Amino acid sequence: MTTRRPFLAFFLFFIAISVHAHSTETDEWLQRLDSVIQQRAVFDAMKQRRIEELKRGKVMGQTLHERLSFNTMLYNECYVFDSDLAMNCVEQNLAIATELGDAELFAEWTIRQSFLFTATGLLKEALDVMSLLDISKQHTHLRIEYYDQMHYLYSHFAQYTGSGALQDHYIELEHAYNDSVHHIIMPDNPNYLWHDVWYRINIGEQASVLDEMRHRVETSSMTTRDDAMAAYALASIYRSMGNVDAMIRSLAMSGVADLRASNKDIASLQELAEVLITEGDITRAYNYINICLQISQEYHNRVRSVSIARVHDRILQSFLQRDEKQRAGLASLNRHLIMSIVLLVGLVIWIVVSMVRLSSSKKKLHSLNKQLVKSRSEMYRLNENLNEANENLKCVNEKMQETNAQLRDSNLVKEEYVGYVFSICSNYISKLEEYRKDINRKAKAKMLPEILATTEKQTLVQDELKEFYQNFDAIFLHIYPSFIEEFNALLVPEERIVPRKGEMLNTDLRIYALVRLGIIDSVKISEFLHCSPQTVYNNRLKIRNRAIIAKENFVDAVRNLCRATD
Repeated sequence: MTTRRPFLAFFLFFIAISVHAHSTETDEWLQRLDSVIQQRAVFDAMKQRRIEELKRGKVMGQTLHERLSFNTMLYNECYVFDSDLAMNCVEQNLAIATELGDAELFAEWTIRQSFLFTATGLLKEALDVMSLLDISKQHTHLRIEYYDQMHYLYSHFAQYTGSGALQDHYIELEHAYNDSVHHIIMPDNPNYLWHDVWYRINIGEQASVLDEMRHRVETSSMTTRDDAMAAYALASIYRSMGNVDAMIRSLAMSGVADLRASNKDIASLQELAEVLITEGDITRAYNYINICLQISQEYHNRVRSVSIARVHDRILQSFLQRDEKQRAGLASLNRHLIMSIVLLVGLVIWIVVSMVRLSSSKKKLHSLNKQLVKSRSEMYRLNENLNEANENLKCVNEKMQETNAQLRDSNLVKEEYVGYVFSICSNYISKLEEYRKDINRKAKAKMLPEILATTEKQTLVQDELKEFYQNFDAIFLHIYPSFIEEFNALLVPEERIVPRKGEMLNTDLRIYALVRLGIIDSVKISEFLHCSPQTVYNNRLKIRNRAIIAKENFVDAVRNLCRATD
């Protein structure tokens, strides 16, 4: 058995070297992306329900402006989800703009029509409709939209052509239109940072916007298309700086936001697949590119279908190369197995020789028996030592009995708090039943004002929350009585937290009490405390800034508090 272990380890090492290692944070985002991909149908169904609700809101006999407003709302909901429906909204609004004689409105929806043509791969049609506009006569906001759309259009031309002089030409045009946007857009524009990032990357000053864009991404919920675009821009900054791990993490974040928002004009997942091919994570890249192919077919995106086919070919080549390496590794393993067989034969020969030597050893056994007699006297002495050890063992047993008693006390405490939790739940159920009966009684009596007065009161929820927090504070501090003292030891002396008179924990202490219990997600903490995730994030950041230890180690330090009483 021992002779096989080195070769088994060699084989496992050979399999392992093909997997690229990422940072822990990047791996977590990749796993989160995998999870969101599994739920893609759920997010798409939610998006479809919102669209259907909008459609049901349409009424007959609307005025032109009412139809324009309705089509605009429907377009904003579906323009990166259902290209056919969005194009229908665009065509209707173009007809309305023509009927109203509104040139500015016509130009605005012509730009959106060009966007849909571009997003679905009809690049010539997108360029043709843009050529109908005389942008020099339009207001600044329309010029920004025009240049932005041209930047988007030529990026697709560059993507479609693949490589070569023509692609370089399209990239130059893409940069030129980005420069045009940057020259007229103002910092108060919501899209200023997005355009500024591409401008800085083009001129080699990407480091100047890294911190601002990173803050924008880290403080977002990763649920909207704007969040996805911000994370994609951050990934582009990291790409230009050569930080592959951070780029992969940012692309994964962008993919999560795209899928949650049901955005089918998605670039992040495809680029992530291409990077993972280079990093050796071929299986995950294959899964991602298949999702991209499904999305492009659902959205009728012809350009992405072409580029995805190129990535598919790269993945196929990578699979073939990996198989070739594995075959070479197996051949090497076979050579080592042959060497093992040779060694085994040698071992058998050695055993035969050893058996011959064993016969001679039997002769020596007789002399050893004589020595055994002498050893008996030593055994008596060892028995005395054993008696002494038994006495020590009795002492140890007594200590173990004391420990068992303490464990029984601990179990009683657990039983007490389990019963207390069940009691709280029972009380809440009873209160809900009384509240239901009261509402039901008043409803039967048609006492609508009293029902409205009862349901509009905030004091009931506030009182229940106050009681809930008091119970939580009491239970937590009973289990971890030294939590406040040990937590304050992590802060600078002048910034330590002292609860006000009458309260056991305040909001800051309660946040990190939940962290001590293993709840580190700000969203889950905000749900527990009935506040916004941003508030939780700001409070956590404020406390970390007061710490006497490194910020990145603060959460681990909190989770290790009160270990002596666990």
